[in-house]
Amino acid sequence: MGVIEEVHEDLDADVTLAAFRDAVEEKVAEMGELADQETAAMLVAYELSDDRITSIGDIAPEQEEVKFTGKVRRVGELRTFEREDEDEPGYVINVELLDETGGVRVAFWDEQARAVERDGVSRGDVLRIRGRPRDGPRGLEVSAQQGEIDENAEIDVDLDAGEAIADLTAGQEGITVVGRVLEVDDIRTFERDDGSEGRVSNVVIGDETGSLRVTLWDDQAEDVEAFEEGDVLEVDGGSVRDRDGTIECHVGAAGRLRAVDADVRFVPEVAAIGRVEPGETVDIAGVVRSADELRTFERDDGSTGRVRNVRIQDETGDIRVAIWGDRAERELAPGDTVWFGTVEIQEGWQDALEASVNWQSSLAAIERDSLTEAGDGSGSEDRTEPETAGGLDSFTDDRSVDGAEPTETEPVTFTGTVVQTGNPVILDDGEEAVRVETRETVTLGEELTVVGERRGERIDPESIRRPDGKR
Repeated sequence: MGVIEEVHEDLDADVTLAAFRDAVEEKVAEMGELADQETAAMLVAYELSDDRITSIGDIAPEQEEVKFTGKVRRVGELRTFEREDEDEPGYVINVELLDETGGVRVAFWDEQARAVERDGVSRGDVLRIRGRPRDGPRGLEVSAQQGEIDENAEIDVDLDAGEAIADLTAGQEGITVVGRVLEVDDIRTFERDDGSEGRVSNVVIGDETGSLRVTLWDDQAEDVEAFEEGDVLEVDGGSVRDRDGTIECHVGAAGRLRAVDADVRFVPEVAAIGRVEPGETVDIAGVVRSADELRTFERDDGSTGRVRNVRIQDETGDIRVAIWGDRAERELAPGDTVWFGTVEIQEGWQDALEASVNWQSSLAAIERDSLTEAGDGSGSEDRTEPETAGGLDSFTDDRSVDGAEPTETEPVTFTGTVVQTGNPVILDDGEEAVRVETRETVTLGEELTVVGERRGERIDPESIRRPDGKR
């Protein structure tokens, strides 16, 4: 048995003899006359020993060399490039690896790059890597010096999990994020400075921590056509940008979108409607109290504009929302629970506040119970009531002008959507709203049928039923 075989036999690492020989020969060539085979074998054994393995989360660009294992999340395409003063092309392929502490992009070059493609390295494989870390154009990456599939190693990571939206910061490159589709825009074309045509599209996604607008360019712009509201998608290889104080994710030729089977729920972080101020740009959410018809108008340049006004309400108040452009085509009805992202609060008619939904805003239907989980909105425990309870300033007291109680009553059956909880409960059927004095526990957006005597805009209930017949 030779010296290389003896050192390999005592090696505390899962490395094949052939790979160990190659590493020893490389070390001899690297050190020249400073090391014979035995010295080189001992040095390689030390470098390959398991106690030198680094977690991905501990890799830093200033390290000269690292060794680690990771599970393959994504294998890029093999690309060729021209080298200066060389006739033969170069090859590179990028592989994204994860472990329990984080993720990193590994670049394989030339014959190793071709071997990655030839050997069929694929998603879910575990690779053992030795390489040099550096700050690349898309963030931290490792240039592989040696890599092989480790069939015995196990790494417990969820390949479909991405970064939380709330944790993204401007300047990040090559990020992966998973979210539920909230809104999909049409593909738009534009002319570049050089006269060529570009394409762009947007999709808004959300997770438990927030929402994110994803902008796709050129060939990637068509990817949005494969998705609709409610789907869960993974954005891979995106770049995080700051646009007018709002975080966005841009996806170019190096990124992609794909559907994933993951349980992702959007819980909006919204402002309480009763506390918003003019000039603020905020996210709001609530139950639709009323919705006007779509209106069209002619702009100064002769083009046709569109607008639809709706009124939404949370537990702290209500507000009129002006929806402009293509989003005005969206059909909304009393009882719908909606979220508006990045809306501008303005002073409207008679100093009443209104929210404006423009090109930078988002609109999505959301789960009704997510309203109660919003951090600053309808679920806030320390809210203060506005001057008019629930913000419904259109509701007057039942008394006549001189303060006397009305005497005429009539038995009615009224079915409407809860637009204010508490006591009284306020129901809206799309045409009118009534108050119901009750201690019944109800939720915003719930449909109720009330039977009782009506006194103006108030119903004294004899019974309250839900659609399933429960009382």
